[in-house]
Amino acid sequence: MKAGDLFPSAPFSWSPLKLQELEERVRSTREATICALNQMLDLKDLNTGVHSTRLAEWAVRVGQELGMEESGLADIEVAALLHDAGKVGVPDSILKKPGPLDPDEWRVMRMHPEFSWAVLRLVPGLEKASLYALHHHEKFNGSGYPSGLKADEIPIGSRIVSVIDAFDAMVASRPYKEGLPLEEALGRLVRDSGTHFDPAVVQHFIPIARAEMPSVFAATGVSQSTEL
Repeated sequence: MKAGDLFPSAPFSWSPLKLQELEERVRSTREATICALNQMLDLKDLNTGVHSTRLAEWAVRVGQELGMEESGLADIEVAALLHDAGKVGVPDSILKKPGPLDPDEWRVMRMHPEFSWAVLRLVPGLEKASLYALHHHEKFNGSGYPSGLKADEIPIGSRIVSVIDAFDAMVASRPYKEGLPLEEALGRLVRDSGTHFDPAVVQHFIPIARAEMPSVFAATGVSQSTEL
């Protein structure tokens, strides 16, 4: 028997049907992983999971308003959904502290985008989403973290998540703080446009927030008359 009989010289090729089957398996595995990570956030902190689901819906709508392609919207949706996955690596004593964090605690908290990136980048197909999560605390003027990126240096997905994440944090009530009224929170977004936030993202997000927040308040049992 010759070596060529065991290792034929003709290149190996997959049939189109087999390739389609493998692609579907990869896609299903990726979607299951995303669902599992989101479920993990719910187990860690129910508010984080619900918060991320709402952000994912808003992020896609802002991306559509900005004219992004469908593939880009999928990456932004995942980034918005799982941008806080790295908080699993932050101790509860810091994550749920009822008062201000001290400098050492802030150093740990500020690592959560890097933790998110370290996890998401390992999932095939989530490489771009992992970068969006990594940079969602950058600021438009370059004073954010972890890399000090500014303006268009910041990935568009990160700029979108930054705006809606900050807004959601402002209007949400927690055991240690009351949520801001809608118009006050929107006013802060406008005030910080060009310094903290991308002005174009803020401009497209404001109508979405005004349309959606009444239903959010209703779903959470918060009186609109006290919040708006």
